[in-house]
Amino acid sequence: MKVLIVDDEEELVETLVARLRRRQFTPVGATNGPEALEILSSETFDVVLVDVKMPGMSGLELLKEIKARSPHQQVVMLTGHGSAQHAEEGLQLGAFAYLMKPVKLPVLIEILTNATNHQEGSEQ
Repeated sequence: MKVLIVDDEEELVETLVARLRRRQFTPVGATNGPEALEILSSETFDVVLVDVKMPGMSGLELLKEIKARSPHQQVVMLTGHGSAQHAEEGLQLGAFAYLMKPVKLPVLIEILTNATNHQEGSEQ
C-alpha cells in the first residue's frame, strides 16, 4: 500500500515513514501542502494522511485541493489539536476518517487499510 504522509513535524513524518516501511507499506513523506501537491502531481497513492494544522496551507485546504484534483483519492486527517468542528468539516469535504495524535500504529494501519479497501470498492 502506497501512503503519502503530510505533516509539518518532520520528525513525525520520518518516524511514520520508517514504521510503515517495516510493515511492508510504501510510504512517502512531505512536510507541507505545496510539497504534497507536487508529489501527487507525479505519483499515485492509495491513501494520503494529512495533518490538519500546518503553517501556510492547512490540512483542510490541502484536502479540498486533493479532492478537486482527484475526487476518489482517500484522505485520512490527523491532528493533535482536534476539534469537533474540524472533524466535521474534514468529513464533509470527503475525508475518510479523522484521527487524533498520538495514534497507535495498529489503529493507523487499520484505518489506512480500510480506506484503501473503500477506494477499491468505489472504483468498481
